[in-house]
Amino acid sequence: MFDHDTYPELERGTVSRDEMTIAPKNNFTNVLVLRELESHAVFTTDGQSADLANVAVGLGDDRETYSPGLMFMRKQTGSDRRFGKSLQRDLLQTECTMQVNGMCQDCVECILYGSAASDDADQQLSITSRVMYDTAYTLRDATVTIDEKFQNAPGDDYAKTAEATIREPDFFEPGTLFPSVITLRDATPEELAFVLGITAKNKRYGAATSRLGRVKNHILGVYTGSEEGPANLGLTRDVVTRLRDSDETSADSIQDVITAAAHDPQLVGDHLQSAFDDRVNTERGGLDLERVPDDTVDDLLETATSDSLADVLETQLDASRAFLEQTG
Repeated sequence: MFDHDTYPELERGTVSRDEMTIAPKNNFTNVLVLRELESHAVFTTDGQSADLANVAVGLGDDRETYSPGLMFMRKQTGSDRRFGKSLQRDLLQTECTMQVNGMCQDCVECILYGSAASDDADQQLSITSRVMYDTAYTLRDATVTIDEKFQNAPGDDYAKTAEATIREPDFFEPGTLFPSVITLRDATPEELAFVLGITAKNKRYGAATSRLGRVKNHILGVYTGSEEGPANLGLTRDVVTRLRDSDETSADSIQDVITAAAHDPQLVGDHLQSAFDDRVNTERGGLDLERVPDDTVDDLLETATSDSLADVLETQLDASRAFLEQTG
């Protein structure tokens, strides 16, 4: 069973199924993830140029401003939601859509991730998402993580005149890493299992995912408590400085880190986990968060990535529907 009797360590950041309420409370579960590109990927809002920011990192003489590439929050949640709905179809034969005003509002995914008011006259209700994403930042500068590509796109005649080249959208290079946190609010252990299953199994993000956007999501830890954990931006800065100071890299400066040809995902994951733990212990004198034991997370992931998730979702479905009925 996915309940607090089986997993008492989840009690601080989740609610039981019969405690679900439309009045928000402060039960937070933070899932720490390192997203690793395993192919080229396109993350853009204008269809052409990669999304960038200007970020200062470091202190004193070794302070740099660099331009990380961005994976906007909607690039993450949109992909995860599509995968979650397909997962429901596989496990529960639940039919639902990503059409903004056409969601069923009667499944675990809709009631957890939220939905706009339906076109159905009987479902004029908007549901606020209880899964929060934030923009993720590359550890390295755009000059080394993003590539501009061009193609000639010639016709199929034997003889052709010269054609102007066509610029393709900016591509993020394979190996690019994005520290990221997914936060659940007032979720049940069953809903947490659903999110973990989506995160572990979803492998495509960004545009043109039939050809691009292969991603490996490394789940590094789960933290529960009464508040959100550290932000992606601060964690990214921390990892950059830790890579500079690490004996396992050849970097002597921030500049060396942000312009490196590549970074080892295992090393980055270790530093990211340490950075999260340190911020939990030091921000505002210590955040009200505790790390869930790795054995528990492994047990949750084993269920979340197997057919056993169907039973978990079936159990959650009645509670999700009862939650929504509180609005009536």
